[in-house]
Amino acid sequence: MKQLKIGTLAGLVMLVTGSQNILMAQTATTEHASSVDYRETTPKINDLVHTKLDLHFDYKKRYVYGKEWVTLMPHFYPTDTLRLDAKGMDIKDISVIKNGLNKPLHFTYDSLSLNITLDKVYQRNEKYTLYIDYTAKPGQLKNVTRDQHGIYFVNPDSSEKDKPVQIWSQGEPEGSSAWFPTIDHPNQKTTDEITMTVPAKYVTLSNGRLAAQKNNGDGTRTDTWKMELPHAPYLFMIAIGDFHIYKDHWRGKEVNYYLEPKSAPFAKEIFGDTPEAIEFFSKVTGIDFPWNKYAEIGVRDYVSGAMENTTATMFGEQGHNKRAFADRYYDTGLEHELFHQWFGDYVTAESWSNLTLNESFADFGEVIWLEHKYGKDAADEHLHNGLQGYLSNSENAKKPLVNFYIKRAKDAFNGVTYQKGGRILNMLRNYLGEPAFYRGLNIYLKTNAFKSAEAQQLRLAMEEASGLDLNWFFNEWYYGAGHPILNINYKWNDTTKTQTIYLQQTQDGQVFTLPMAIDVYANGKKERYKVWVRDRADTFTYKTTAKPDLVNVDADKVLVAQKTDNKTLAAYVFQYFNAPLYLDRFEAIDAAAKNQDDKGAQKVLIAALNDKFSGLRQKVIGLLNAQKEDIRNINADLKNAALPVLVKLAQNDDNNLVKAAAIRTLVPLKDSAYLDLFKQALNSPSYEVAGAALFGIAQIDPAEAMKLAKSLESDNEGTLTQAIVAIYSASGGQAQWPFIYARFKTSNLQDKIHLTQKIAGLIGRMDNTEYALQGIEQLKLVGVNYKSAGVGPFMIRFLTSIKEQRAKLNDAVSAKAADDAIKAINDAK
Repeated sequence: MKQLKIGTLAGLVMLVTGSQNILMAQTATTEHASSVDYRETTPKINDLVHTKLDLHFDYKKRYVYGKEWVTLMPHFYPTDTLRLDAKGMDIKDISVIKNGLNKPLHFTYDSLSLNITLDKVYQRNEKYTLYIDYTAKPGQLKNVTRDQHGIYFVNPDSSEKDKPVQIWSQGEPEGSSAWFPTIDHPNQKTTDEITMTVPAKYVTLSNGRLAAQKNNGDGTRTDTWKMELPHAPYLFMIAIGDFHIYKDHWRGKEVNYYLEPKSAPFAKEIFGDTPEAIEFFSKVTGIDFPWNKYAEIGVRDYVSGAMENTTATMFGEQGHNKRAFADRYYDTGLEHELFHQWFGDYVTAESWSNLTLNESFADFGEVIWLEHKYGKDAADEHLHNGLQGYLSNSENAKKPLVNFYIKRAKDAFNGVTYQKGGRILNMLRNYLGEPAFYRGLNIYLKTNAFKSAEAQQLRLAMEEASGLDLNWFFNEWYYGAGHPILNINYKWNDTTKTQTIYLQQTQDGQVFTLPMAIDVYANGKKERYKVWVRDRADTFTYKTTAKPDLVNVDADKVLVAQKTDNKTLAAYVFQYFNAPLYLDRFEAIDAAAKNQDDKGAQKVLIAALNDKFSGLRQKVIGLLNAQKEDIRNINADLKNAALPVLVKLAQNDDNNLVKAAAIRTLVPLKDSAYLDLFKQALNSPSYEVAGAALFGIAQIDPAEAMKLAKSLESDNEGTLTQAIVAIYSASGGQAQWPFIYARFKTSNLQDKIHLTQKIAGLIGRMDNTEYALQGIEQLKLVGVNYKSAGVGPFMIRFLTSIKEQRAKLNDAVSAKAADDAIKAINDAK
């Protein structure tokens, strides 16, 4: 599962607001082991064998009427009882099927768990089938957040104009038991057959193959989907709605993309890399894609980032404007979920404590896909960004990767399991070498195919492949918490011609064992030394004929560590032009940006404006602004050298995000000499470029910007929408509100967050009470619906300001509405 709701949105809100206190970063903090009981793997008393569902849907009530035939057998010990997870249901009948007849069984139910007394004691390998007649009421579940409802009805009464009617499910971690009774744990696996009766105009999707379709003659159709290989209950899925199907393929297997009609023309732009990615992952794992088909679907109002349901991955709403794709680079969400089809679906973590076996691999899959498709710089940028995401939350350092002391299943989904875990796998790949590492993955997958596993089984597979003992690695990185905090110092002795490197681990707690490479550049040559850091303080000394130009510690840039590297600026300058990796240049750019008056640093920054990798071009453009507020305040020589390069980038760079960044850097100058450049850029197919250009025009000629904004109302998204709204909010008034209101309502969550900051002032000062109430209602809805994603406090901040502004205007109605909205967000689950 790709988590956008906490990590990405938290960072986004912090970016928009400039505050580090609005959201808790990442996911809910897990209590320390001393205050949380050991979370044992769920005992397997009974095993699921086969699950058959017959589903009907009440759109008005948002109910699921289900009939279930579930086949089980004792795992080992004889038993005459069965416990099933079933959340918030009406249970009408539970019977055991014997000789074609249903024999009612006694059961108790507490709204969460069914405890069933079987008709006899069943022995190991003795199967039995229960029939359950039930009604699921996911919208009425108590004491749960919206992302735990399991199944979702989107606009079921068609009351929201231009919004589709859909039904879809979300199972991870324990949501499947909100729409059918099951043993809702990842160490269970079952085949399944799901029959859905739906309005005939709609398309359905589920796991496995579409085995049958029957038109019922009453405006409905019954579809039957069969999943004939076992998988975990949380990976069950259904989706129903008006979807167009784009048919693709991989080695003769179906690869289909399900999209709303407006998005369907862009199916190849959205999902078209899928067959290539399936081929790549099949080759690197040595296991051909193990399922009969693969489908990807985009749904409305999705409550997560994406979900790797077996054979049928679910995403949120997808793009429907060709221009928007001009700004998409290195998007790995598709590959993250696809790699789960091996790591998570084919072999599943046996408990949420071992979630690393699912999510860390999916994160790692993003890295190797970027390497394959876009090159090492793109992969290394992704690795670095993820590492910084992990390091940015101090709570992450308290949690081991395999964590047996979590309160709730969802506590396992955090920056340790995702970002840190993916980088630990990358570090292991570097240590073992790719042949041994991928051989280990192959052994792990083959040994545990269609089963569940824990981290020790990954260790054993890697040891079998490499012949090396890896207990030290897994003890430190999988079962221990934290990371090394390295302080690196250097000393050259001209008398003895020796270079000494001092490495000190300054973190509290365990000392890490760190195999690494150190590259020493001297006399025009590079010597590589393989070393092991084993102690809190280690020293390494090398003899060279001249003082090194550069000593590059962790030369492969793979350590999961926080480093303070006390190189000289001259060494960093040399590093930019001579060391090969993305992070070599990244570190040098950082050092140069902090020393902008130095000629060597200036040389690095100007060269970096033309770096071969677009991400570093964007970085240095941003640093030219960030160090001293904006480019107007930087060193005069540097500014004079940079401006001609920035103009060329703004006009000609092949990456739209670089173009937009260059334009944004020119904007604060408010120089009419750039007005023609901005107007030309306004015609770009890129919303990022056009939005930056419109901001620039507004700084030079606000009246012209207002006219241009009006002409762009019919075609805008993202940054361009933000630019229009910013101009209207600053220079316009309630005459522009209908446009702003309509765009806010139809924007995705990320755009809503950006737009909120721009429109809050306008909502507060407009004379029109009706318009103010419209805005307040929209901010309330976002705060309530996405409170579990951490957006609530952000909306409350702006609603509080609006409340105060409306009170000053003596608009008691709007002030009360704002106060009520704040209370609604605070009260929301």
